[in-house]
Amino acid sequence: MPMTSSTPDGGERGVTRPALQHAKNDSPSDLEKSMDSAEDTPNGPSKLATYSRNFERTLIKYNLEARGVQRVLPHESRALTWRSYFQPFFFWCSINLAAQNVTLGMLGPYIYALSFRDASLCAFFGSLIGSTAVAYVATFGPVSGNRTLVFARYTFGWYPTKLLVVLELIVLLGYSMIVVVIAGEILSAVSPNGSMSIVVGIIVVAIIGWTISTFGIWVLDIYLRYSYITQLIVFSILYGVSSHNYDLSTPSQGDSRTVIGNRISFLSITLAAAITYGGGAADYFVYYPVTTPPIALFSATLVSLLCSFTFAYCVGIGLASAIPAIAAYKAANDISHGALIVAGFTESTSPSDFNTGFGKFLAVMVALGLLGNLSAPTYSSGIDFQVLSKKFEKIPRVVWNTVGVVIYTVCALAGRDHLAEIFTNFLALMGYWVVIWLAITVEEQFFFRSRYGFRLGIGGDKESRRGWGQTYDWAVWDTPGKLPYGIAASVAFLVGWAGAILCMAQVWYIGPIAKLVGEYGADVSLPFERFDAA
Repeated sequence: MPMTSSTPDGGERGVTRPALQHAKNDSPSDLEKSMDSAEDTPNGPSKLATYSRNFERTLIKYNLEARGVQRVLPHESRALTWRSYFQPFFFWCSINLAAQNVTLGMLGPYIYALSFRDASLCAFFGSLIGSTAVAYVATFGPVSGNRTLVFARYTFGWYPTKLLVVLELIVLLGYSMIVVVIAGEILSAVSPNGSMSIVVGIIVVAIIGWTISTFGIWVLDIYLRYSYITQLIVFSILYGVSSHNYDLSTPSQGDSRTVIGNRISFLSITLAAAITYGGGAADYFVYYPVTTPPIALFSATLVSLLCSFTFAYCVGIGLASAIPAIAAYKAANDISHGALIVAGFTESTSPSDFNTGFGKFLAVMVALGLLGNLSAPTYSSGIDFQVLSKKFEKIPRVVWNTVGVVIYTVCALAGRDHLAEIFTNFLALMGYWVVIWLAITVEEQFFFRSRYGFRLGIGGDKESRRGWGQTYDWAVWDTPGKLPYGIAASVAFLVGWAGAILCMAQVWYIGPIAKLVGEYGADVSLPFERFDAA
């Protein structure tokens, strides 16, 4: 007999059924209802709608995911096995052990003139804070069966949540743009005499990322279950052959106040890079059964994110610290940050070693490793487009995935020569709205829904595991009249943004509070806006 457990909305969530097989009972799933309603039009279904729905049914036939924003009902969850406990660790590790985090680490010495020690410590603590927030959000996937920004409706209501969705789409597509640019830079750098342009590299990687994300969470899960292995090997080799060039002695540059400001700004960027995963962290775990211990999912996510972020950042920090002393590194960095990663695979400091065959092979593996970091946000963007309105929900996720890929590919082609500026101006901004939303969400759960707020699911009995999130009625995810109006949350959100504006330090704007720290200011917006919103 299948093991089941009752859920807060009165249903049963089985733990022995494949997630994509529809239950053979009298109650259709939300996915089936959505597919039927999309074809139920006064003039009959259009050719595009018919083609899209036939494609979705083909995905279901081969046990691939056709579902978009629709809630995963209790009987559609998958079995909880020993592999389920390790999958979050492998998932996040595969996403994070990627070249874009190496290039982000380069900003510490290269842009903020920090020493190896200062930059590494800032990266570690920024990752720790941001990863903790992401792990918290991930725990709501199994207990609710809802995607992340559907969960946001329970705090912000139906209509204000649409603003969060727009901001998250900007984050996902902007981050994907950065990823494909870096991949294009690396592929161009390893091609003979630069014969493959960055443009071609961007397009190739975008197409492969689209392919992985289109076929749903199961293909993405399988890919990310193993892709971290090659990335771990490749980055370990990169560290081994380049670490002797790292500058571990030169102190941070500037007077004491400027150094403090630069430390805070770099910590804020690494925190923002981590916490932006929070806008979609629950998306990837909605097929886990409600019996999944929240503390297990939280721990696996936190440890994986922290380890992978720190490792990738430190490699990038080390490479950038050696730029002033190593001619090959400087020449490569003048081309692009991706070219600097390619140069890092050369054990010798001679520029001629740039052409080492094995080093180029490893660099190609680094570029391909970015596919995990690209596929996940591409997958989530398709879902988030559907959250915008019920009309958008009728358009298949596959179509929205394609729209997202086209948008970030075009943006990448236009901004490929300005990666450093995009990093420094965009990454910190990406984390602002997530911090405010999480501050409001945590406050609501632990203060306004406090009956079960502090039951962390540490106990071994079924009841203690199910305490997390029981004060939400997850079945009303698509019923606007049964969701909160979101007035209080919206006001708090705007107040948080006001605090962010006062405290941000960007190239194009430095807030009055941020100006008080050092010559270039310090981006102290993330902690301040959290308290403002609360």
